[in-house]
Amino acid sequence: MSDDLYRELILDHYRHPSNFGHLKAPTGKYRDSNSNCGDVIQMEVRVENGKIEDVMFTGVGCAVCIASASLLTENVKGKNVEKVLEMGEPDVLALLGLKSITPERAKCAMLPLKVLKMSLLQEQKQA
Repeated sequence: MSDDLYRELILDHYRHPSNFGHLKAPTGKYRDSNSNCGDVIQMEVRVENGKIEDVMFTGVGCAVCIASASLLTENVKGKNVEKVLEMGEPDVLALLGLKSITPERAKCAMLPLKVLKMSLLQEQKQA
């Protein structure tokens, strides 16, 4: 895929994010922000039998952050919690279609994964 197509993917998920909203009965949720860019993301998860049954997010942020949250929520539904907790920057960059990113934008891209992991860890504490 060319860089232009990746940019379009990011802009499309920014303008029309998947899984944006609230869950009716989340088993875990967490909210955090990136003070450098002003991004604020909250993830709500519902976990059953060690798998992510549903996940949604709310928040405001730059295109990279919102696209990352949108693509991440699409990708993790139905996955084992332990596998998701092992995800890192290479996984997020692959979802965004990027080979590399500036350190400032990396914080934007990684915020949704950090928030997702924290919501999953919170869910495990309550279980």
